[in-house]
Amino acid sequence: MEIPAALAFVDLETTGTNPLTDRITEIGMVLMDGEQEESWSSLVNPGVEISPFIEQLTGISNSMVATAPTFAELADPLFARLQGRLFIAHNARFDYGFLKQEFARSGLRFQADTLCTVKLSRQLFPEHQKHNLDALMQRHGLTAPCRHRALADASLIHQFWQTLQAEPGPAAIAAAMKNQISQTRLPPHLEARAVEALPEAAGVYSFFGTDDQALHVGRAKNLRKQVFSHFTSPRNLRMHQEIRRLDWQECPGDIGARLLEDRLVKTLQPLHNRPRKSSSVLLTWRLDDLGEGRLKPCLVEAHAQDFTLDTPCYGLFKSPREALEILRALATEQGLCDTLLGLEQTAPGKPCCGITAKRCKGACIGRETPAQHSMRLIGALIRHKLQPWPYNGPALLREGDEAHLVDAWRYLGSIRDTSDLPSLLNTSRPAFDQDIYRLLVRQLGRFEPLKHPRAWADASVPR
Repeated sequence: MEIPAALAFVDLETTGTNPLTDRITEIGMVLMDGEQEESWSSLVNPGVEISPFIEQLTGISNSMVATAPTFAELADPLFARLQGRLFIAHNARFDYGFLKQEFARSGLRFQADTLCTVKLSRQLFPEHQKHNLDALMQRHGLTAPCRHRALADASLIHQFWQTLQAEPGPAAIAAAMKNQISQTRLPPHLEARAVEALPEAAGVYSFFGTDDQALHVGRAKNLRKQVFSHFTSPRNLRMHQEIRRLDWQECPGDIGARLLEDRLVKTLQPLHNRPRKSSSVLLTWRLDDLGEGRLKPCLVEAHAQDFTLDTPCYGLFKSPREALEILRALATEQGLCDTLLGLEQTAPGKPCCGITAKRCKGACIGRETPAQHSMRLIGALIRHKLQPWPYNGPALLREGDEAHLVDAWRYLGSIRDTSDLPSLLNTSRPAFDQDIYRLLVRQLGRFEPLKHPRAWADASVPR
């Protein structure tokens, strides 16, 4: 990989660490064009208060930025300075994320290849444990007049880059850079503008081919990074040639992304995904109370169950044969009675086949009571018990600015505003799905039961 001639060494000072809520207070850059160098910096009026902690750390006070330009005023010339340059920063994700967010607020879509000098230092000097700027200063003899000011720190990054030219040298730098920056080749039939707006956010993406055939659906913590990884891997060469269209949808987090991905894979059936079949025909064992302490396993369809605390269910099976094999294995293992389990029909008081085979403890001929047999049956089934739905109706699972509506482990949909609740509650409840159950059951402690669900369902006016 060749090292670009146009470089930008960038450092920012900010009011905090979150680019969505915090703001930039100072920008410092050292620009290189071959042998030519230019330094530039500016304080930035963040439009929010600088906390005493941040002021003490950076030395930048509210009074210092009061008359400084806003980022919107700097956006156009700054955008022009950075265009076409390799963006180099220490913890580049932090600085790049803040700039990208600020440019977006100004109506500009900023994209650049980035190089993180923390990662670069780790790759080139793996024998050292620390790779922060203070450690680099001490290790490489770098100097800065004022640490934690943007231009001073940008100059430190530039100095570090210059020392690397001598040792270990450009070839080693280029080899290390290759692990961070991949040469991206877009699919030949996909327009460049189709990927320009890809956000660096969690979500789900879909590739489509000729005749809008779905090719692949995937989820990502960083949509832009994940989608571009498809275009750099030789393993995806076949699909690379087939792609004609790209869709994506941002999600507030991993749960929403998993739910959406599962739904799209099952509805679109993409050619290059592992097939996932709908679980609408799943079966489960339910214990029916026949009186006098006798519980009898009844094989029922999972989609018809509400998984309440009063009616526990055991196991999820794709066929009656699979369910019966499990029950027979438990009967043999625990000495359960085939007659009381419903696996065999015998006259009252007559022994089941398990008596002859010496594997039944005799519930069929009175050696133990039905209640005793039922207790052992529950104990045998406990490893297969499904988590009951603990709420009397739907519940919300909040994630970021979104909430996922769930009822009896069925995912009904996601909302960002409560005015959308009635439409979700009035839709037909989907079939029970094993994949969705396994995902949601791990989030059980985070659910919020929906108060007065019937009133919401009947609502005609948004609340």
